[in-house]
Amino acid sequence: MIVRIMGEGQVALADSHLAELDKLDDELLREMESGDGPGFRRTLHALLSKVRELGEPLPDDSLEPSALILPAPDATLEDVRALLSDDGLIPG
Repeated sequence: MIVRIMGEGQVALADSHLAELDKLDDELLREMESGDGPGFRRTLHALLSKVRELGEPLPDDSLEPSALILPAPDATLEDVRALLSDDGLIPG
């Protein structure tokens, strides 16, 4: 699957990593619902770091359809709220 990190680019990520990422997504969603800004920031960075760690970057000139689009590292809680559906960032 292809994952886009807004402002950074795309990475190819094996579907087998979705369960691990889904745990971080669930935590991020709880922090957003509770308005926990510091927790949100910490978990967002953990989620993005994990995607970078597990994924293989695509060339900058590559533009593939993205199955997932994740917010930029500097996104605010409000920015991410606008991106979310009831399922969170990682569809379950």
